[in-house]
Order: sequence, then C-alpha cells, then structure tokens
Amino acid sequence: MTHADRPSLPPLRVAIIGSGPSAFYAADFLQRKATFDLEIDMFERLPTPYGLVRGGVAPDHPKIKSVTRAYERTASDPRMRFFGNVEFGRDIRHIDLIRHYHAIIYAVGAQTDRRLGIPGEDLPGSHAATEFVGWYNGHPDYCDLSFDLTQESAVVVGNGNVAMDVARILARTYEELHTTDIAPHALEALRESRIKKIYVLGRRGPAQASFTNPEIKELAELEGADVIVPPEDAKLDTLSRRYVRQADRATARNVEIIAEYSRRQPTGKPRQIIMRFLVSPVEILGTERVEAVRVVKNKLCKSADGTLRPRPTDETEVIPAGLVFRSIGYHGVALPDVPFDEVMGVIPNVEGRVIEPDGTFRTGEYVVGWIKRGPTGIIGSNKPDALETVERLLEDASAGRLLHPPQPSRAGVEELLARRQIRVVTFEDWRRIDAIERERGAAVGRERVKFTHVEDMLAALADPRREPTPS
Repeated sequence: MTHADRPSLPPLRVAIIGSGPSAFYAADFLQRKATFDLEIDMFERLPTPYGLVRGGVAPDHPKIKSVTRAYERTASDPRMRFFGNVEFGRDIRHIDLIRHYHAIIYAVGAQTDRRLGIPGEDLPGSHAATEFVGWYNGHPDYCDLSFDLTQESAVVVGNGNVAMDVARILARTYEELHTTDIAPHALEALRESRIKKIYVLGRRGPAQASFTNPEIKELAELEGADVIVPPEDAKLDTLSRRYVRQADRATARNVEIIAEYSRRQPTGKPRQIIMRFLVSPVEILGTERVEAVRVVKNKLCKSADGTLRPRPTDETEVIPAGLVFRSIGYHGVALPDVPFDEVMGVIPNVEGRVIEPDGTFRTGEYVVGWIKRGPTGIIGSNKPDALETVERLLEDASAGRLLHPPQPSRAGVEELLARRQIRVVTFEDWRRIDAIERERGAAVGRERVKFTHVEDMLAALADPRREPTPS
C-alpha cells in the first residue's frame, strides 16, 4: 500500500529537523507537490525559526531577510506545525521520530567553522567568524562572547561573503548600524570600537575570490571607511587573465571592481579596509594574546584537475593586528544516531537520500541544504537542492519505501513532549516574540531589538509585561 494509490490511508507524516531556508523550501515543495494527505512537523532547537536568515545574514542587509515572508506562508499552511525550543537528540530522539513519522528530513545546516591549522590559532583574540557573526546577530549561542575592540588592527582571513560581512560590520559607523536589527550588546560594543585598519586576506587572486559583486561593491559605500587595494595585489598573472576570459561576467566584474579600488586614493576616512590577495596566514604571533599575523606570499599554479591552486613562495611578511577572524568555510556537525562524513562535514547521501557507511539507503531518511551538499551557495541555492530531495521522498512514498511508524497520530508527539516537560514554542508564539522585538525596536528608533537569551523569550511569552527593557 502506498500513499499515492490509497488516498484513504492516514496522512503521510514528515518530520523536518531544522528551520532554516532549506527546511522551509522542503516543506513548501512537499505542500505543493504531495498528491495525498500530508502532515509536516518542523523541529527547531531555538524558539526562533529561519536559521541563518535570522542568525547569519548581516544586519545591514534587511532585504535579504525579506525572504521570511515566503516562509511565513509555508508555516501558515494547516498541514504544518512548528515545534520551537525542541532539540533533536535531547528533547526528541531519533528513535522517537521513527515511531511517529513516515519520513525524516535533516536540515540542520553547517554549524561550526573550518580551522586554519596554524600555530597561534588558539591565542586570545583569534576567533571564528561564525562566533562574531552569531554575536552581532544576537544568536543565543554566541551573545555572551566578547571581542577586544580596543585593538587598532584586525585581520579577516577569507574572501567569501561572510568575510565581507565581518569586515563591513567592523567598519560601519554607529549611525549606520543603529537603524538595523543588530544585537543591542554588539551595537554598543562597536560604538566604542577603536579599530582603524581591517585587513582582508585571500589566498588566491581577485579572479578566484568567492564574494559576490554586490558584496565587494558595497564596501565603497561605507560612510566611515576607505577601501585600499595595493596595486600589486590587484594585478592578474597570466593564468588568471586566461581564467577570467573563460569565466562568467560576475567573475570579470569582481576583477574590475578590485582594479578600480587599487587606483583610488584614500579620502581620509577614520577606518580602512585593506584587501590583500595571494597571501596565506602561516602563523598567528603573540605571547599572551594575538599581536600579529605572519603571511606567506602565494603564486597560482595549474593543478592536475585544471584548477588554479595557490602555492607558497619564500616571501613572507608580518601584519600587526590584535584581532583575527577566520572565515574559510563552515563545517557540519554530526547528529546523534545519524550517519556522518567527518571529512566532508555532511550527512552522506545520494540525491538527498541518506546512506549508511556501506552505501545502503536508510529507509525514510533524507537531507537538504548545507548538511547535504556542504556550505556552498546563497539562500536561493537551497531551492533546487530541496526540490531534488522532496522528489526522491515522494518517489519513495509512491513506491511504499518509507517508514512504517507504530504511532503515526498527530497528537502522539505533543503528548511525548508534554510528558518530557518541554516548553514547545509554536509558530504563533514566534509571531508574538517577533511582535515584541519590533515594538522594542520602535521605542528606540530601530527596526527591532532582539531577544538574545532563550530564557528571556520564554519569559516574554509567559507574561509579555515582564519582557526585558530594551538596551
């Protein structure tokens, strides 16, 4: 019996672990493409949905966050429920899911960062960009961290959009940040920042940088910072010139923008973003804390697979800096009782179907987003990714290849969580949190003032009159 050929069967029940873009796109495609009764339960360990759209997108990029309007429509479908403040592996386990659902979709993203693997990386003052991003976005996991912004120079290692975000937030003026939804503690700390120079290091050249055109172009629009590119760093070698001729327009435009920056003279703004290319950090220097970064100059060489790879030369230099942010990529984290590829940082899969180490398929288990394909692409990249996975799931539903849960009732999970005394945050609860944050923001002339601690969110839901005073 399958859901496709027996409409009288009970609804197909799907659990989605995570509530970021890939989770919502998967839910949306299920709602649109399923030809039988459907029930979706989305689980999120925080009381707030949207993953990196809330906790990762830079606060000075509000247009990107408008994508949540589409997610709200998905969540408003009566076939879907949101279970916030419920952590997989702690509050609800793998064994619970296979008792209550026909299919499970993992959409947990890539939750940690890649390390540089160089001496001095663990000195005080050396941080993962993920920590800084979470801190200024008010993510509960990072809101209590501190960063020594009394330093005059910072180094950002990486040439992707996250590195651009970090550099830009460090360079923004208080007035530019005040109108955004940046976390209150970060706003005040950055107001007192003494940072004057922000070095952004790329191990390859301008033609191989992974930031997008809008991200690199936006640096020129900062009120309080000049962008400086040494002319020798902007110059392309023969291999890169050939590469650009064969690349897309976006790559060529990146090169043009960097070349334009290299011809500019500083205008005397209080801060400088200094972009360096073909350099790699080899050591973070300091005794009790970060004092400088030793970098090696690279040259590009063609590898066996035809790609251009950086190779170190004998030339090194030392960049004085009191802060270092590594932004060289995200890395997935293993889930309890779920297969995991430690090297790639993903749940092993074929077209979204989860596979065991021996290559066999796990019945009824699927994966979407960064934990499926690795940390690549922008928010929209999760759409085709989620569609592929949903199509495989629906194929399996039609073929009768899903799980056969012994307790597939909708009330079963609610009763389970109630027995475990878990305070579930519903999507309606989230709307209340959202409204309170916006009210707090309006009171001080800001877009919103975020709650940064789970306890404060739950307290506000219990009695909105007791919600904390805006900072």
